[in-house]
This record gives sequence, C-alpha cells and structure tokens, in this order.
Amino acid sequence: QVQLVESGGGLVQAGDSLRLSCAASGEFVRNFAMAWFRQGPGMQRDFVAYINRGGDWTDYADSVKGRFTISIDNAENTMYLQMSDLKPEDAALYYCAASHVVGNYARRASYEYWGHGTQVTVSS
Repeated sequence: QVQLVESGGGLVQAGDSLRLSCAASGEFVRNFAMAWFRQGPGMQRDFVAYINRGGDWTDYADSVKGRFTISIDNAENTMYLQMSDLKPEDAALYYCAASHVVGNYARRASYEYWGHGTQVTVSS
C-alpha cells in the first residue's frame, strides 16, 4: 500500500525559504511521476510543480518559476520542494501526489496517490 506523508511546513516571513518533504512508503519514488499541488482557503487545489518518472524533467506553475525547485532523493525515497523568496500568496496547504502513469501532469485527476498535506503560512 502506497502512502505519501508531507512535512516541513510552517510559519515563515515573506522572503524566507522553506523545504517541504514528501516521504513515500510501499513503493519506490523512482517508479512514479510526482507533483506538488497547493490549496489556499476557499480555493481549488492548484498545480505547483512536477517531476517525471526518472527525475530528469521538471515543470512549474508560472507563479513559482525561478523560486521553487522540485527534486527526488531515491536513497531517502522522498520528494522535495525547495521554496525560496516566499510571498504571502504562497500560503496554502501543500499536497504531494504520485502516479505510475500521468497524462496531463497539471491536473489533479492524473494522480493515483495523495498525501494529507502540510501547511505553509507566510507573513508579510
């Protein structure tokens, strides 16, 4: 049974950095295409970042390009999201997602497995 557990969220100030982790169990992360999504209060869950199966291609939402970096550590069986220059509009509940096969990687419906989220709060 695949489980994804996010961690690393917290309260930071605008301009700070934070690293989120998504630890997988039940299967190796190298078998998945994986992504981060986020959901603010009263908002829909939006795509943030994607890394393909194999980890050699990534893509980002325009709002985070140049500030966020998605990566995989196969030895730790964990996916990361390094976030820098955080802005108040980045505040949200951040979810990791994984799937063996992905069509449109920016769509929530493309993913088989989800974590429960980790909260990021950014004060101005």
